[in-house]
Amino acid sequence: MSTARSGPEAPARRVAAAVFLPFAAAYTLSYLYRSVNAVIAPDLVPEFALTPSQLGLLTSAYFLSFAAFQLPLGLLLDRYGPRRTDGVLLMVAAAGAAVFATAPNAATLIAGRALIGLGVSGCLMSGMKAHVLWFPRARLPAMNAWLFFVGGVGMVLATLPVELLLKVTDWRALFFALALLTVAAGSAVLRIVPERRETTHPESLRAQFRGLRSVFAARRFWQIGLAATASQGTNMAVQGLWSGPWLRDVAGLGREAAATHLLIMAAATMTGFLLWGNLAAWLARLGISVARVFAAGLGLFLLVQSVLVMNLPLAPALIWVGYGLFGTVGSLSYAVLSYAFPRHLAGRVSTALNALVFGWAFVVQWAIGGIIQLWPVLDGGYHVGGYRAAFGVFLALQVLAFGWMLLDGQRLRGSTAAA
Repeated sequence: MSTARSGPEAPARRVAAAVFLPFAAAYTLSYLYRSVNAVIAPDLVPEFALTPSQLGLLTSAYFLSFAAFQLPLGLLLDRYGPRRTDGVLLMVAAAGAAVFATAPNAATLIAGRALIGLGVSGCLMSGMKAHVLWFPRARLPAMNAWLFFVGGVGMVLATLPVELLLKVTDWRALFFALALLTVAAGSAVLRIVPERRETTHPESLRAQFRGLRSVFAARRFWQIGLAATASQGTNMAVQGLWSGPWLRDVAGLGREAAATHLLIMAAATMTGFLLWGNLAAWLARLGISVARVFAAGLGLFLLVQSVLVMNLPLAPALIWVGYGLFGTVGSLSYAVLSYAFPRHLAGRVSTALNALVFGWAFVVQWAIGGIIQLWPVLDGGYHVGGYRAAFGVFLALQVLAFGWMLLDGQRLRGSTAAA
């Protein structure tokens, strides 16, 4: 049941829980869908005779439909609000999971995966939009961090728990169960989340498009957005699929050991979400901007990826803990940009960035498979050189985007003076 609320007063604890928890539960499912193919890939590859490129395309179809819907999503969030928008979209995700579970061929798998991506495309942005509507701006980095953290539970569930579940059932039954859970999550969003109207008059559709154009025309959007896109898109592409095969082919681990390492990485990712959000909020009180924290953390993430590309003799668990911990710093970019634009553009700013991030994740996840395929398949696994080349290409692109962001340091500081 929804109730109209207005005014600047901080929400009571009960209302805050009603705003946060349903979106957090939906985002958990979104993350589970995003990451689960890293574990079930060994089942899909032989059943559908998938090449590395086909496996990358199949998994990245989630990112493509997700990214394609981000710009209309921003308009819907700012016009109809997060409750109605996300509640309806989750039913689309449930239908996609059912299609995936019953797929007789690779084409149907791709269609189901794309429907899932479309259906969960609003989970994170809806939660963030709700935070903007209900919470003071000073709390946004911490609130967003908690949303990312709870969503990370989905990544944890997509690792060893899924691997153990596959010992008693199969991937098709798993996706049927996910379809039912997604229906429940959509119903919870529609029934529990309160409705809060904007205090300003609704914009016309033409005005909404003008606002969207103003976001893309802003230099500060691209300055932060390109660095965030390059790092976050690569991070999601690797964590959501290629980390699992890497653990098998480069580290030489079996399925259960690889799933355990993925679980460790997922736990580090959850920790990272809380670390960066709360660290940024604390340092902001000391006069250190969120943008500076974002830049520092991004530099550390590039170092971790350098270790991965050079294949240095470090324990795989240590490498992937660093990957999960520092790869999450990209979550701060949403808060950085929220300070740079008016509040009524919040949905469009976040979804514009998300369109870039998820569009790039699609390119990276598919392209990594294509690059790996250039090397010969050895004993059913992929060549170490293919992983190094693929990861190296996208690390180089991240370094270029990071360097461009730092070169304009004065503008970077000015864009977040209010932070």
